[in-house]
Amino acid sequence: MTVEEPVLIPSSTAGQRDPKWFKRAVFYEVLVRSFYDSNGDGIGDLKGITAKLDYLQWLGVDALWLPPFFKSPLRDGGYDVANYIAALPEFGDLADFVEFVDAAHQRGMRVIIDFVMNHTSDQHEWFQQSRSDPDGPYGDYYVWADDDKQYQDARIIFVDTEASNWTFDPVRKQYFWHRFFSHQPDLNYENPAVQEEILAALRFWLDLGIDGFRLDAVPYLYAEEGTNC
Repeated sequence: MTVEEPVLIPSSTAGQRDPKWFKRAVFYEVLVRSFYDSNGDGIGDLKGITAKLDYLQWLGVDALWLPPFFKSPLRDGGYDVANYIAALPEFGDLADFVEFVDAAHQRGMRVIIDFVMNHTSDQHEWFQQSRSDPDGPYGDYYVWADDDKQYQDARIIFVDTEASNWTFDPVRKQYFWHRFFSHQPDLNYENPAVQEEILAALRFWLDLGIDGFRLDAVPYLYAEEGTNC
């Protein structure tokens, strides 16, 4: 089987305004850790994806979708984000990411990334500040309560590991809300500061040149009594 030389297309082609491009695109989900290891450390990385772009173009791929590659303790495959604007060091750095995006655009391929909006890792600095300083600027970044009686209609998603959607925090001495694992506290979108933080993070990645997002767990952003959300 022969792979022909790639046809390089100016990056502006990938960025042309076409709001419905995704309806026609052929997407390829790139699992960074397992895709291609560029430096022989046994872990796939961003440079590895860049190295294989010609092959992906030859396959007929229009858009590359990257699951979370952010800094994370990796208790949930990267969906437990510890920093929204930093790459996991073993995958590379932001310069590697920009190089990848630019190279994909040169080949006429768009790039979207998973963005985990609903929750963070409990190792995120916001949560550490929220639990240790309830009256501080991060005190209301998460959903806290004095008991675990609210939102009883919301189903428990991971019934094999979680007894409740509430977990007691021994530092703050309150319960925090989580729709997923107890190490993934839900952000409080009733707080305008949280909305601004997330919008700033989204802008950060757009400014690096990506073409869009897959927004994770959107139905759970707001907790409401009497609903399953």
